[in-house]
Parts: sequence; C-alpha cells; structure tokens
Amino acid sequence: MKTHKLVTTEADIVYDVHGPLPAADGSPPLFMIAQPMDASGFTTLASYFPDRTVITYDPRGLGRSTRKDGRVDNAPTVQADDVHGVIEALGLGPVEMFASSGGAVTALALVAAYPNDVTCLVAHEPPLLALLPDAQAAERARAGVRDAYEAKGSGAGMAAFIAMTSWRGEFTDDYFARPTPDPAQFGMTTEDDGSRDDPLLSDRSWAVTSYRPDFDALTAAPTRIVIAVGEESMGTVTGRTSLATAELLGQQVTVFPSHHGGFMGGESGYPGKPEAFAGKLREVLNEDD
Repeated sequence: MKTHKLVTTEADIVYDVHGPLPAADGSPPLFMIAQPMDASGFTTLASYFPDRTVITYDPRGLGRSTRKDGRVDNAPTVQADDVHGVIEALGLGPVEMFASSGGAVTALALVAAYPNDVTCLVAHEPPLLALLPDAQAAERARAGVRDAYEAKGSGAGMAAFIAMTSWRGEFTDDYFARPTPDPAQFGMTTEDDGSRDDPLLSDRSWAVTSYRPDFDALTAAPTRIVIAVGEESMGTVTGRTSLATAELLGQQVTVFPSHHGGFMGGESGYPGKPEAFAGKLREVLNEDD
C-alpha cells in the first residue's frame, strides 16, 4: 500500500493505493468510499480483492485528511469534488466504486456532477432521509440524536443513534413516545468527555442525510448504478432509504449479506459478514464483464 496526498486550496486529501497503478491486468481501480468513516474501515473488505488495485481515502476533515476552508460541515457535493480530484490525480480514467452510507450519498453527487468518472457504482444504503414518505418524522428522529448528544455526550448520542437506526418502519408516535435510551444497555459509558464535534452524532453531517440527488442527471449518466441494501437492514431507516432511492432510479435494490456495516470485520465493533459481502460485490461488479 502506498499513501498519497492531494493538496488543494481548501483541503489536503489523503488516499491509499492498494496494489499497482495501473493494475497488472488493466482493470480500472476499485475505489471504496464512506462517510463519516475513513479509509481504515475498508481494511477487511479490501483484503478480499487482492487481484484488484483498491483505492481508499479519508474525507476532508476526517481521519488523516485536513481541511483549510474554515468549515466543519460535511457536504456531499464538496466531498464529490474531492473524490473527483483523487480520480483525476490517479490519471487512469474512470473507476469502479463501492460506496457505503454517507459515502454512497457522495458517490451519487459525484456521478451527477462528473458522469464520466465512474463506470459502475455500487451505492450501499445511502441515508437519504428526504426521500422517505415520513421524511419530517425521520428528520425529527435525527434531531433527537443530536439533542441527546448535545445534552449528555457521546454515550447518550450513540444510544439514541442506535435506537433510531434499528427502528423498523416509519417513525410513528410510538417511536417518539419511547423513553430515552440508556447508554449502559448498549455497553457504553455514561460519562461525558465534553466534546461535541462527532460528525455522526452532531448536525455536521445533516447535509448528507438531507441531500436530494439529481435523478435526471443520474439517469442520463453512462454509469451503471446499483443500489445495495443489507439483508438485515430491511425495514430500518437506511433499508427504507435504499428502496426509495432505487425506486426513483427505476430499479430494484440488490440485496447484500449482513447489515449496514456488513463489509467490516475486526476493525468494527459490530462486524458483519465481510467474506460473503465481498463475494456479492465481486459478483455485481463482474456483471459488467
């Protein structure tokens, strides 16, 4: 693996190249992105593609990538510009891409703005709350996570986040009538370290979950777009957003093994089924061959 840095006026973007450039067999790089997760979350998944040159990166302001723009919010269109910059820096033409969670939102923004950057995009569980029939209620639930975090710190915020993301079905009065979850029931500390800058629990990534893709641009792009969802995510908020995204693209979701982080192994506190997940991803990518 070789680590590189793309220096721009607004940010220094760190990215890793796993394998030779260009690839020995001439295949395009396989770019893996997420948000707010950085490149470290793809360690296990990348290991199942030893025959491919895999690119991973840290979004601006996260992990090893620093920002100089004076901002703390995470905007999909801005991150899409960064990913485009990395693809240009590779100098090898379009890539194949696996993008998960907020990274899937970034990837949809990338394809809309730069349709010739990606030949095949597998967008895994994009959390596009604005596409839900209960969008206002979902945004209220999202605000509840932020409020718990602001009031009591990361343990309370994460407990509220787990309660939100594990809820099945629309966010009804029953959801909001539940008591505030106790971090201890999830094995988390109740101590507050005073920080309020977590990109997942604060409102710093609300631009991601509020994003509305340009479906006309996506439909017109030459990119083959596959909306993926974990089999265990059906009915949860990201399972429902995946179905809504696929429907607006005129397709059905492609079901992958495991859950929202199903591609992760030991680097996660909630590992999935990375070997089976990688096999499914390879199968989907090979459908282009």
